Amino acid sequence: MRDWVQPLALALRFLSRLSFPGEDMARFQRDLPRGLMFFPLAGALLAGPTALVLLGAAQVFPLYLAVLLALGFDAWLGRGLHEDALADLCDGLGGGRTPEDVLRIMKDSAIGAFGALALGFALVLRAAALVAQDDPWRAALALVVAGAVARLLMLAVIWRVPALPGLGGSVAGAMDGRRFALAVLLALPVLGVGGWLSPGGMALALLGAAAFFIWYRALLLRRLGGANGDAMGAAACAGLVMVPLGFAAW
Repeated sequence: MRDWVQPLALALRFLSRLSFPGEDMARFQRDLPRGLMFFPLAGALLAGPTALVLLGAAQVFPLYLAVLLALGFDAWLGRGLHEDALADLCDGLGGGRTPEDVLRIMKDSAIGAFGALALGFALVLRAAALVAQDDPWRAALALVVAGAVARLLMLAVIWRVPALPGLGGSVAGAMDGRRFALAVLLALPVLGVGGWLSPGGMALALLGAAAFFIWYRALLLRRLGGANGDAMGAAACAGLVMVPLGFAAW
């Protein structure tokens, strides 16, 4: 059981502000690769409290306010990890001409116009797509499914795009086809919920994620020569948007 619980705890710790008794931060980075295949399952589990906030708020407020409150809680729980990555990446790609310029801009902690616009559009699209579900339970389930798909997309980037030096690179070396297949297997129950919720919407979300990955991989190779931690995290942010958009379209 420990072989499953500890890697899952590592995944939850990395993707959120959660901490666990007896946690040894000195070993965290070294042991994190063991938790990679649990990222999609951890993403779905972390979306659970956000879904509960949405359902609870929907008992008092209109759905659009409930969604905004839930997304605010989600940003707090996840430390804005993926949103920060999206903003950094878009600032770098928008303002840099060479790979060196892009990476230098991405390291700047200040947010620029490109990052602010990308982050704003992503949040508005995600919120609008959830509101378009027209039902709190459907929106809550879309959040949970999106949590899994987003991290599958993140793992696809980690696996199939050469890693640049840094934390992302140190983790990416442990990702291979076997671990990606296990991640998909662990996420299948959540994907099944999405298929039950809307077969067409789930199919659209997965097709959109696949098309995005093909385009995104080519972009990263052309502009950066690989992927760093921000590029990996931004992929997850894209997945969080695509799933509710797919369900909203069907």
